[in-house]
Amino acid sequence: MARKKQARRVKDKWKSKQWYRILAPEFFGSGEIGNTLADDPEKVIGRTVETTLASLINDYSNQNDYKKLTFRIFNTSGETAYTKLTKYEMTRDYLTSLTRRRTSMIDDVVDLTTKDGYRIRVKPVCFTIKRCQTSQRREIRRVMRDIILNRGQELEFVQFVQEIVLGKISSDIYKAAKNIYPLRRVEIKKLEVLSEPMPAVTAEKAEATA
Repeated sequence: MARKKQARRVKDKWKSKQWYRILAPEFFGSGEIGNTLADDPEKVIGRTVETTLASLINDYSNQNDYKKLTFRIFNTSGETAYTKLTKYEMTRDYLTSLTRRRTSMIDDVVDLTTKDGYRIRVKPVCFTIKRCQTSQRREIRRVMRDIILNRGQELEFVQFVQEIVLGKISSDIYKAAKNIYPLRRVEIKKLEVLSEPMPAVTAEKAEATA
């Protein structure tokens, strides 16, 4: 009898759950990126889902397959879950494939605040054709940092992410830095959202209590 009651409770618990369709943010086309199961919409908030750019835009060419995106659910409506981008990165296999002997890999970590208040960490990387000198590495790193900071501070979050994902900022770095030393490839290997701007209502309350 006890086993039957336990089985019934498990069955009832599963009946109370529902599937939520997870959507990408609007600037990624609001495409479906997965499904998740929960018995309470509050339990869906905070869950994350990973996908590749190739899968998201249904374009499986090589340049999209090694770009990974991580989204976090922040809201639900009915059976739909809405997400925000938290991370963009290149796959480890792809970055390893770019490494060559007797060449230089020049990377950096750049923290910035976008025009609309998002705190972001960006990790660019350059691969040279041959090994370069320390002074050249230093100058290439300065160029990477200047371009990323300038673009990040000029643009709002959505625009900046689009320029990263579409390769525009990598292209700008390549064009500016190749005159210092010949480059084979420039990539933004990672972008992380460190914090979001405080909502206006919350900010007003914080100022009132300060």
